[in-house]
Amino acid sequence: MLSWITDIFMAVMRPCYDLTQNWWLTILLFTLIVKVVLMPLSLWCQWNSIIMVRMMPALNRVKVKYFGDQEQIGERQSELNREYHYHPLLSLIPLAVQIIILFGLVDVIHAITDSGAAGTEFLGLVPMEDGGTSWIMPILATLSAVVMGVASNHINPLQREQSTAEKNSTNGLSIALSFFLGIYVAAGMAFYWVCSNLLSVVVQAACNLIIRPAKYVDYDDLSASKVELAELNNLSKKKGPWWKPDPLAKREKADYKRFFSIVGKHVVFYSERSGFWRYFQGAIEWLLANSDVCIHYVTGDPNDQVFEYAKSHPRVLPYYIGEKRLITLMMKMDADVVVMTLEDLDNFYIKRSYVKKDAFYAFMFHHMTSTILTARREAYDNYDALLCVGPHQRDEVRAAEKLRNLPAKELPEIGYDLLDREIAAYQARDHEAKSRPSILIAPSWQEDNILDLCADDVIRPLLGRGWRVMVRPHPEYTKRFRARWEALQARYADVPAEDLYFEQDFSSSESILEADVLMTDWSSVFCEFSLVTLKPSVFIDTPMKVSNPDWQELGIEPTDVSLRNEVGRSVSPDDLSKLPDIIAEMISNPDAWHDRIEEVRSHMIFNLGHGGEAAGRYLLGKILEKQNARACEDVEAKDEDIHDAQEERDEDL
Repeated sequence: MLSWITDIFMAVMRPCYDLTQNWWLTILLFTLIVKVVLMPLSLWCQWNSIIMVRMMPALNRVKVKYFGDQEQIGERQSELNREYHYHPLLSLIPLAVQIIILFGLVDVIHAITDSGAAGTEFLGLVPMEDGGTSWIMPILATLSAVVMGVASNHINPLQREQSTAEKNSTNGLSIALSFFLGIYVAAGMAFYWVCSNLLSVVVQAACNLIIRPAKYVDYDDLSASKVELAELNNLSKKKGPWWKPDPLAKREKADYKRFFSIVGKHVVFYSERSGFWRYFQGAIEWLLANSDVCIHYVTGDPNDQVFEYAKSHPRVLPYYIGEKRLITLMMKMDADVVVMTLEDLDNFYIKRSYVKKDAFYAFMFHHMTSTILTARREAYDNYDALLCVGPHQRDEVRAAEKLRNLPAKELPEIGYDLLDREIAAYQARDHEAKSRPSILIAPSWQEDNILDLCADDVIRPLLGRGWRVMVRPHPEYTKRFRARWEALQARYADVPAEDLYFEQDFSSSESILEADVLMTDWSSVFCEFSLVTLKPSVFIDTPMKVSNPDWQELGIEPTDVSLRNEVGRSVSPDDLSKLPDIIAEMISNPDAWHDRIEEVRSHMIFNLGHGGEAAGRYLLGKILEKQNARACEDVEAKDEDIHDAQEERDEDL
C-alpha cells in the first residue's frame, strides 16, 4: 500500500548514495532533505505554537476566573481557540508524518541490506531479534530524544512556557518512544530517528529566526498571568507524600456535593475559620428563632464550632470547604443572600457568583472601628450592603462612594452583636474588690509594636507603685518572635510575679476584663476593653498600622485615631515618663471615665444591645424581598404563557 512512498524514498536516497558512497551518510542526508521539504509544515506549527503562547495570558485568566470549574474553563478555552484561530491538533501532524516516513523506510532499509553492499549488514539488525552491538541504537535514539527534549524546553516557544509537569510528560513520552522504537526497528531506521531528533533542534532554531516569538508575544503580560494562576494553585497545597491522601479531602468533596445538591438556598454564611462564628452568631440565632429559614454555613475550618452547634440546631447546615474548592463554590454560588466577613470580594480569588447574577452580598464587620485605615481602598466596593456598626462607618462609605463615583450600597444601621454579648457577660460577672489596681499591657504584633519598640521604657516606670502589671502579647507575636518574647521575660526574671506577670495562656479574656487600665498601641483590643468595661485605655503612638495609604483623601479622621483621646490618652514614645501620672489619674477617677466612655459608646454603636436582632431582621427582609421578586417573575411568566397560548388558539380559529 505504501510502495509509492518507498519508491519516492529510494529515488531520493540513490543520488545521496552516489554522492556519499556511504549508506549511513546517505540516511543522514536523506533526513536533512526531509526536514527541508517539511520546513513549511514546521513553520506552520511554529506559528500555531506562537498563537497558543499569545493566547496563554487570556487562558490563564480564564483559569483564574473559573478556577476549579473545568466545564466552564473548557468552554471558554474553545472560545479562545476560535478567537485566536488556534488549532490544538496541528501539533500532531508532524508526528503523523514521521510515522508515515517510518513505514516507508521499512522497505527502503530492507532493499539496502538485501543489496549486500559492504557496510550494510548492521543497517538491518533489530536489537530485539539480533542483540549484540545492535543495542547501541536504542541507546543513541534515547540520548537523541533527551537532547531534543532539553533543547525544546529552552527554544520551543510553546514548550518553554509549559509547566514542569507538562515538559516532563512531553519529553518522557518522546524518550520512551525513542527507546522502544530503537528496540523493535532495524538499526537503519533507528539511525534515521536519531538524525531526525537532532535535526529537529536545528529546525526549531531556524523557525525561531524566521518567525520570532518575541515579535508577537507580550511576555510581561504572560508572566503576570502566570503569577496570578500560580497564587491560586498554591492555595491549600497538599502536604505530605503523594501516597498519603489528605484525610479531609473526602469530607470536603462530600460537603461540596451536598451543598450543590440543595436547591433554593435562601442564605449562606461564609466563615474563614472557627473564630468568625462569633460575628454571625446573633444574626443566626435571631433567624432561627423568628423564621423557618435554613442557615447554610460554609467554613474553611474543619473543626469549626458550628459543627457542634448544628447538632442541636437541625436548620443549621454546615459545610467544610477548603481554600481551593471555595473559589469554585463561590463562583457557582446559587443562594439568594450571601453573608461574609471577607474583604476584597471580587478583587482577588473569591468572586461573585457567575451562576446567580442577582445574588445579594452583605458584609458583616468583624471590628467596630474605621473602614478607611486598616482595609484596602477597594475592600468593600463589590458588596451590595455593608452592615454598619455605627455612623462613622456609614459616613466613611458614603464619602468614599461620592469621591470615587461608586454606586450607592445599602448601609443598614445594625450595631455590633459581639459587643452586646460581651457587655452582658461582663455585667453578669462577680466583680470582687481587688487589693491593688492592675495595668494590662496588650500590644499588637505588627512591626514596631510596644514590645519591640519600647518595652522597657513602658514597663519599668510602672513597677514599684503598688500596681500589678500584666503583659499579654498578641498570640501571633509569641509564635513568630518566640526568642524576643523569652528574652523580655528573662530581663525581668528577678521581679516577683505578683508585681509583673507575663501571660502565656490566651484562651481566656479574664485579664482583659479585670484590668483597671489597658495599655496598647494600634491593637483593636481597646474596643473589647474600654467599650465593654467602660474603663480607660492608654495608647502608645507607635508607627500607625495602615493598609490604605490613601486614607486621608476623604478628609475624615478614622475612629482608630479619634477614639484614642476619647476613651483614654494617647502618649508619644518620647513622653513615656508621663505614663505613671496618666495611669494614676485614670485609676483615681473611675466614675468620670465610666460616664465619658459610656457617652462615646452610646453615640458610636447603632442599636446597642440589639445588634443581633437588627442584623437578623435586615437579612430576613432581603430573603423575603428575593422570594417576592421571584414570585412576581413566576406570575409574569405564567401570564405570558397564557397570553401566548390564547394567541395561538385565536390563530387556529
